[in-house]
Amino acid sequence: MTAIFPVILCGGAGTRLWPASRPDRPKQFLKLLGAHSSFQETLLRVSDLAQDRDVIVVTGAGMVEMVRDQAREIGAAITVLVEPQARNSAPAVAAAAVLVERLDPSGVMLMLAADHHVGEPEAFREAARVAADAAGQGLIVTFGVRPTGPATGFGYIRPGEPADRGVFRVAAFVEKPDLETARRYVAEGYLWNSGNFAFQAATLLGELRRFEPTVVEGARAAFADAVVEPGLVRLDATGFARAASISIDYAVMERTDKAAVVPAAFDWSDLGAWDAIWGASPQDGAGNAAQGDVTLVDTTGVLARSTGPFVGAIGVSDLMIVAEPDAVLVCRRDDAQAVKALVDGLKAKGRDLAERHSTVSGGGVERRSVTYTDQAGVELWRFEAGAAATLPAASIQVLSGEVTLDGRAATAGDRLELASPTAAAAGPASVLLVTIWR
Repeated sequence: MTAIFPVILCGGAGTRLWPASRPDRPKQFLKLLGAHSSFQETLLRVSDLAQDRDVIVVTGAGMVEMVRDQAREIGAAITVLVEPQARNSAPAVAAAAVLVERLDPSGVMLMLAADHHVGEPEAFREAARVAADAAGQGLIVTFGVRPTGPATGFGYIRPGEPADRGVFRVAAFVEKPDLETARRYVAEGYLWNSGNFAFQAATLLGELRRFEPTVVEGARAAFADAVVEPGLVRLDATGFARAASISIDYAVMERTDKAAVVPAAFDWSDLGAWDAIWGASPQDGAGNAAQGDVTLVDTTGVLARSTGPFVGAIGVSDLMIVAEPDAVLVCRRDDAQAVKALVDGLKAKGRDLAERHSTVSGGGVERRSVTYTDQAGVELWRFEAGAAATLPAASIQVLSGEVTLDGRAATAGDRLELASPTAAAAGPASVLLVTIWR
């Protein structure tokens, strides 16, 4: 029986799901559709396939704590492979392939995105077993989802000749189409490209050596000089930087003659925007999906979600209403893809709420946004006893406790001007008011 090694790629920010998803708390860690995040759902979906093997999770240093916390919450056994910097998907997959090759040269990697939704886990697992068998024969197999309609937000796959039981050669990968082209693709039996794959590590590394040799060289160098701890591998930054920054699609899938596809019937979404969240959510008889402190009256086709204030909507239709403690988004459902442009505008203005939630916690420090003007942003920083962090260039007022700033002690009532980012360490529990001037 083929040994399957699930590998979950856990990166990215999901800006189209702002204000819920931001770089400090990306969409794969949010519980958007139920009791578990999409990352947790992915872990649960592959647990039987992994058997007694750890699931390998590839992520950045800033997400390691969230990855481990969420895996621990559901009792999942994982090994975390830490990228020293983001270099697109091919170097990440290559590094995971180096690890799997060391564990089992004939093992099959099941490479999955952390932020996708699958409605029928058992149908997915059956498709994964079929894909793994074909991958064991040297094919690089992708999962092609049978379309439920002429969607324009996905790439498509044209299946070719049969290659194995339930598996077809890929005749063509095609980019996201316009609506008329999408209708033709659906009528002609094209499949949605889910961006999830199965392949032997040696097969994938061999194809990368053919097409993008620096990716393999960088991955092997990064692994050779990695820092290895129980359940954690920190790839070497110098070695990893040798790998070209390129996606696995461009590096291999669109160039290989080993590409194959498993047509899958499970309900699937990449949860790429709020309209996808609405489509994957339970709905009432009027097509409304509500989560949190929400009341809808005489409304139809509305997604309303709140983790902050009460939201009430009366007599509206086809809207997205998303409320967080520090921001509210309202847009038409068919404008969901435009949220990225809104976020880009916030970034251009230097607004922190494009990047961070109003309250961010980690390492014993809680950072809460108090107010914002065109001239300044004011934040409250709470340090647990002994906690440390880097303060930005800002005006600092110590409200309670005592902190050390680059060797200088500051106690309650002290005011300081920091001309550049400065290391801060608390003695007892401390609270600082931080004003960041624009």
